[in-house]
Amino acid sequence: MGDALRVLLADDQHLVRSAFAMLVSSAADMEVVGEAADGRAALELARECRPDVVVMDIRMPILDGIEATRLIAADPELSRIRVLVLTTYEDDENVLAALRAGAGGFLVKDTRPAELLAAIRTIGAGEALLSPGPTARLISRVLRMPATASTGTPGSARVADLSAREREVLTLVGRGLTNAEIGTLLGLSPLTAKTHVSRIMARLGARDRPQLVVIAYESGLIVPGDDLSPT
Repeated sequence: MGDALRVLLADDQHLVRSAFAMLVSSAADMEVVGEAADGRAALELARECRPDVVVMDIRMPILDGIEATRLIAADPELSRIRVLVLTTYEDDENVLAALRAGAGGFLVKDTRPAELLAAIRTIGAGEALLSPGPTARLISRVLRMPATASTGTPGSARVADLSAREREVLTLVGRGLTNAEIGTLLGLSPLTAKTHVSRIMARLGARDRPQLVVIAYESGLIVPGDDLSPT
């Protein structure tokens, strides 16, 4: 299928997995390269099939989707694989844990078919699934909970080492602004804004923009409850 996106599906419900497989296979620019009923199988198939995107359910037996995501993200040989986590609105804490583990974004499980395909394409292109705004609003709710305070993202401790401009850019990423919006606000070209974001990711060891959003909150650059609308 040429340059078709290679997709691995991980869900312990056979009917859900089959439905997703039919949907993905119906897209001309995608192919299903494997199906897994638990996190351990998802990890093994990721190593065997080398998909572009893993569509990962969180709650699975043997190894849950969060730990499977963590192991995929931590393996240098699998570093190009992107993980799209499936969740429900009630799974806020699990979503935050998945983003910390290295997931590129999340999607609610009852999303419309066209939205799932669009999400896979977005993740496959190396972008965050969502504008970080919705992700930030979720994180804002979760970080109000004291139980999450001790399990921070490692990069949050290194924010103090960033320059003033880099901290400014990181704050705007956390508020949900795109590179173009950041550039407009700071008087930079979109390319320069993108360069700043990429450099910040490298310095903080962040995998992608959703992890930068987490770091912006955990480091205190954004306080839960702040107005997240672009300013």
